[in-house]
Amino acid sequence: VNNCGLQLVIQTSSIADKSKPFEFRINKEQSSFHNRLLQHDLEKNYSGRQDNTNFGSSSSITFPVLQRTAEEKLLNSDRLTLERQKLTVCPIIDGEDHLRLLNFQHNFITRIQNISNLQHLVFLDLYDNQIEEISGLSTLRSLRVLLLGKNRIKKISNLENLKNLDVLDLHGNQITKIENIGHLSELRVLNLARNLLTIVENLNGLDSLTELNLRHNQVSAIKDVDTLPCLQRLFLSFNNISSFEDILCLADSSSLSDITLDGNPIAQETWYKHTVLHHMMQLRQLDMKRITEEERRMASVAARKEEERKRESHKQTLLKEKKRLTICNIAHQWEIQQNRVALVASLNQDKDNEPCQINGSAAYVLPEESRSLDTILSSAVQGLSVLESHLVEVEGDTLCLYGAGALECLDRNWSVQTAGMIVTVSFMFIEFDEIVQVLAKLKIKFPNFVHLKFKETNLVMLQQFNALAQVHHIEQLTVDPQGNTVVSFTLWKYYVLFRLNHFNLQKINGVKVTENDIVMAERLFGIFAFVASSELPQYRMLSLLGESRRKQLHYLLEGKGKKSGTGSEEGSDNRRNGGESTTRAMLNYTTKDFHMEKLEEIKERKTFCQTYVENLVKEAADINMKNESLQKLWPQMFIELVRDAVIEIRNKNSYMKLCLQRITDQKQ
Repeated sequence: VNNCGLQLVIQTSSIADKSKPFEFRINKEQSSFHNRLLQHDLEKNYSGRQDNTNFGSSSSITFPVLQRTAEEKLLNSDRLTLERQKLTVCPIIDGEDHLRLLNFQHNFITRIQNISNLQHLVFLDLYDNQIEEISGLSTLRSLRVLLLGKNRIKKISNLENLKNLDVLDLHGNQITKIENIGHLSELRVLNLARNLLTIVENLNGLDSLTELNLRHNQVSAIKDVDTLPCLQRLFLSFNNISSFEDILCLADSSSLSDITLDGNPIAQETWYKHTVLHHMMQLRQLDMKRITEEERRMASVAARKEEERKRESHKQTLLKEKKRLTICNIAHQWEIQQNRVALVASLNQDKDNEPCQINGSAAYVLPEESRSLDTILSSAVQGLSVLESHLVEVEGDTLCLYGAGALECLDRNWSVQTAGMIVTVSFMFIEFDEIVQVLAKLKIKFPNFVHLKFKETNLVMLQQFNALAQVHHIEQLTVDPQGNTVVSFTLWKYYVLFRLNHFNLQKINGVKVTENDIVMAERLFGIFAFVASSELPQYRMLSLLGESRRKQLHYLLEGKGKKSGTGSEEGSDNRRNGGESTTRAMLNYTTKDFHMEKLEEIKERKTFCQTYVENLVKEAADINMKNESLQKLWPQMFIELVRDAVIEIRNKNSYMKLCLQRITDQKQ
């Protein structure tokens, strides 16, 4: 029995506690929300009163039964407060069907029940309990305010019949998804702060919603908010919104006037305020601060600059993607070309239709099949023809050339500034024989270039490095193992150092060259160069060397040079003067095309010589045959000549007349 003479029977236990007047306890999270609730028209008649509640006895074993005296009902006829009564269940409320306001704040209730008979209830407060599921409300069709904050609810459900709901407070629960509220067309205030939401969606149908509180969730994207015609206040503080694209739909909301985004990653960006104000010109407050016209103007200017920056960034992204696709296309065409070359080589080696090896895979190739494969490869190239077949790019101090067509860029009129800036020239997906033809142009076009890079260029033999001598000067050489099998040779670096000794190379494949490397290179290949130069005919040597080198060669051949140590001293002098030694100059590289031209020329000469000799032999055979025939016929012919002469001069007078007649005829 308390001071007011009220009694509550719960099974066999009794509660002796002084009833407290109804009040809204406003915490930090609920401040703005509950301040507005205090203005609700249902509260105006009940503030400042004290409930004198009388708990009567009940025959129920499980639920307590609540009864009030007639006097208590007269004082607070439609209002009942059971705040902080340590209730674990909702008591049975008899004879209170007319109740309009019911308060169960700060108890331990786990389930909503025993209130289905309160069909006139308008205000139900179950804040700070242990409720896990929304239930037992289907008959409360008149309910306007439902407060279920700070409970254990995981899902929004069973609100189908509460179509007149005006305020719904579900903050401080464990809700992961907004659902089952699209029918609440009268709802004005929805509080879902401090839940587990990640996406804001399923808001269609909330045509009267003016305030939405989503503070302290895990929201990273927002949808459907632009479909809310009456939304004015949206609270999104302390979520995971990181870009304006995540809240882009807010820009389409014409009614939104107040929004908070503080505590999100997006709020840390320099462009945050300007971008939001630029896209939401209707806002009056941002992060609880009033927006001035000066801020709007500055936001508009900053937003335009940001848009320009984004467009430029987007343009760069598109260029990078185009570059990536172009390089992929070039690489694909290169692979098709290499496969075709391998196929042709295999067919030339195997004329008997035996299995051939292409890129490590065995296949039995017939002539018809080879034509079919060639057709397939051609169609594949045509399918990629929409992309560029070559690419020229300047990255910092590096000129990157992709594809054979890129070599044509060396004939451009490069600006002095750009040409002087180039230090490295990189070749990719280009046949080395095609590169050889433009090497001499590099130093002319790019006077400061000192570094050559090769990747997927078919460097397959040491002899090809001889061609680099025409560059005149490089300090670094990089040969990528991809597409350059020569790198697998153990001594390739030493050969490069020996052949390009006059360049004074500093690095090969990023590794610094030491004096020991140079000495080793000389030991390994010095005799090789000497043999090459000594076995070459003098006229051939002169044709390979320039005018200055010819004079030096004549000087050496005349014996005026030093007898001993000439090779090493000559090499050292040449390194100082920037020229290559005579012996090294003999080591040249002939491209496949040039070699094929020479072979064709040799073939033509061979054919001519063969034809000429055949004609001579035929003519000699005819002469010999005629001589043999003459030898056989000559005795008989001689006899006949003698006989004819004897017969002719037998009559001297007749012979004389005949001779005179012949002479006369000849004179006439």
